[in-house]
Amino acid sequence: MQSFSGIPARSPFAARVHPALTSFTDEVCATFARLFAYMGMLALLGILTIHGWDQLQDILADEPTSRPGWSAADRSHPAFAVSSADLHEKSASYAILRHPEGGRKDILRWMGVADGHAAEFEIYRPGGEFDPATGAGLAARMGGPAELETAGVLDSKFGAVALLRQAGVAGANSCLAFFKRIDDPALQISGFSCQGDGLPARRTAISCMLDRLTLLTSGNEPKLAELFAHAELRRGGCTPSGLMADWMSSAENPQLRGAF
Repeated sequence: MQSFSGIPARSPFAARVHPALTSFTDEVCATFARLFAYMGMLALLGILTIHGWDQLQDILADEPTSRPGWSAADRSHPAFAVSSADLHEKSASYAILRHPEGGRKDILRWMGVADGHAAEFEIYRPGGEFDPATGAGLAARMGGPAELETAGVLDSKFGAVALLRQAGVAGANSCLAFFKRIDDPALQISGFSCQGDGLPARRTAISCMLDRLTLLTSGNEPKLAELFAHAELRRGGCTPSGLMADWMSSAENPQLRGAF
C-alpha cells in the first residue's frame, strides 16, 4: 500500500498564483469586451455619418426649389404709372414683388364693380431667377383655360407686341392678353384686358394701356430711362390705327396653341 507520505504536498506559492491567473483572465476578457464595444461604437458612428452625408446631399439637391421666392416689397416706391381714361372708373391697385436673386415685378390691377377683374399690367425686371422657358404665366393670371392661342400683333411705342386669347372661349367672351420681351435693358411687359365688347375693343384698350405706360423713376438703371425716353417719341396717341393690319391680326389667325 502506498504511503501517504509519497503524495507531494501543495506548495503555498501555487495557491497564491491561481487567483492571480484568474484575475488576469478576467482582465483580458474585459479588455476584449471593451475593445469590441469600442469597435461597435465606431461602426455605429460611421453608419450615422454616412446617413447624415446622404441627407445633406439630398438637402443640397433640393436647395434651388426650397429657396424663398417672390415676396411683397411694401417699402418700395412705384416705378411706373398708367393714365388711361378707360380705367378711371375702376378700382386700381399697385403691388411690388421682389426676388432674393434680384428680380422685381411691378403689377397694376384694375377691378370693376360689375365686371370683376378688368385689366392687369405687369412690368418684370428679371434678376438671377429669370428662366425664359417659363414665359409670363398669362393663362394662370387670367384665371381661364390653361392654353392661349395667337390673336394678332399690336404695334406699340415699344415695338411689336404679341396678342393672345383664351383657347376654346368665344371671341366676345375671351379676355385678351399681351406680351413683350425686351433684351436690353432686360424687361418683360405683359398683362391682359377684359374691357370692351369683343376682341377689337380689347385690342384698343391694350393699345391705350401700352401707350400711356410711363416711367416714374428708373433708380440706378439709365438704360431703362433711355428706353422709355425713346418710346415716348413713338407714342401713337392711343388710337385703333396702332393695330398692325397683317395676316396675323386678321380673322383667319392660325390656331397656334400652347401654355404661355
